Amino acid sequence: MTRNRLVKINGGGSIKPVNPAGVPEVAAGKAGGAQSPATPGVARDKVEITSLSAQLAQLEKMLNDVGIVDAARVDAVKQAIAEGRFQIDSEVVADKLLTTVRDLLVNQQA
Repeated sequence: MTRNRLVKINGGGSIKPVNPAGVPEVAAGKAGGAQSPATPGVARDKVEITSLSAQLAQLEKMLNDVGIVDAARVDAVKQAIAEGRFQIDSEVVADKLLTTVRDLLVNQQA
């Protein structure tokens, strides 16, 4: 058996289903007529900003502060490595690594 579906076409060109006459709109929460937003007892959506949201916002800011890769500098370092001119100062690497770890630990405690 084929069931006809009624639709209403509004001025914006969109199509939306319409309840046939005599069919109650209880499932849609419209029983008893339309309710205004000021009607007491009507459930409202609630938005909460959690600490995770704040952390995500902070992370996004940190990522935006990261500079774009300098391709010329990368090419110069590659060339220096290929030619054996690139030297690594292990003390500088160790100091920067410790600073990074210290910063991460401080940020986790905050």
